[in-house]
Amino acid sequence: MKIKHNVGLVASHFQIYGAFQEAAPYGSGHINDTYCAIVDQAGTRVRYIFQRINHNIFKNPVALMENIQRVTEHQAGKTNSDMDFSRRALTLVSTRTGEAYHCDDEGNYWRCYLFIERATTYDAVESTQQAFQAARAFGQFQKMLADLPLPRLHDTIPDFHHTPKRFAKLEKAIREDKANRVTLAKAEIDFARKRQAICSVLLDAKLPERVTHNDTKLNNVMLDNATGEGLCVIDLDTVMPGLALYDFGDMVRTTTSPAKEDERDLSKVTMQFPMFEALVRGYLSSAGEFLTPEEKKLLAFSGKLITFEIGLRFLTDYLEGDTYFKVHRDGHNLDRCRTQFKLVESIEQQENEMNRLVESI
Repeated sequence: MKIKHNVGLVASHFQIYGAFQEAAPYGSGHINDTYCAIVDQAGTRVRYIFQRINHNIFKNPVALMENIQRVTEHQAGKTNSDMDFSRRALTLVSTRTGEAYHCDDEGNYWRCYLFIERATTYDAVESTQQAFQAARAFGQFQKMLADLPLPRLHDTIPDFHHTPKRFAKLEKAIREDKANRVTLAKAEIDFARKRQAICSVLLDAKLPERVTHNDTKLNNVMLDNATGEGLCVIDLDTVMPGLALYDFGDMVRTTTSPAKEDERDLSKVTMQFPMFEALVRGYLSSAGEFLTPEEKKLLAFSGKLITFEIGLRFLTDYLEGDTYFKVHRDGHNLDRCRTQFKLVESIEQQENEMNRLVESI
């Protein structure tokens, strides 16, 4: 993969000492440009992560970095007594002028983290134990930040999980029908409209606002290579105020089905109950201490709602002419929508059993 930027020049602006050796693209992220750089420090090859923040997606990189700096510093205060503290939370490396980020001559915003050694991320879940560990790590992340002092964090993406507004945007796309696709998506539109009533359930429940991650995919948790333990939550760009159940719901959406997000064979899409159970047990083992009874009661529902919401977003983008999500084939966003809606159906079929499990735990 081609190097797009002069990472060595970028590194020279950070408090990194030693001889810069090399850098290469790193990870599977699609939004930011991420590089692993190697620096020779007195004969030891030390690794760092450099990221160029995609300011076309994140319009206010300064506010975003203020969030990340506050969150990582608070986490450091919670983990500094742990012998493995440097692997329990991301550590920002400051610039030589003491800032959390560097802005280069082209207007790109860069940050640098210590590399977390002896740990790995996985793009797809391989076992219920991985699901348990990831959910436990995300719950621990929320727990550590439950007492983050004021002021409130910045909203890096306003109304990100405001499902009623997502539904209103879908209705607008239907009315305008810019891409002449409404007739092609009639079944999906009918599916969405029949479930409009669920959109406001979490907002109407008056749940407490938390600090939430908002992108709780398995590959945003680093698992220890030796033990499999969920060590560190990464990718903090969308950390902002929200509901704890947004995070749990997205774990259900991204972890419980064995099918890919754009799977065309919908017979492969199903909510696997053992995976859900692993998520519940892992999450409550760490987050259970601070969650309210109402939050716990809505755990299963949150999986259905967040899956439905992402389906709404794919359907809206399809009707608008594929202007937000990258597509690689005709009807790609409609395929994604159908996968989400099929998972919603699978959750609905098992929802009573899911609720009984939560109650039993």
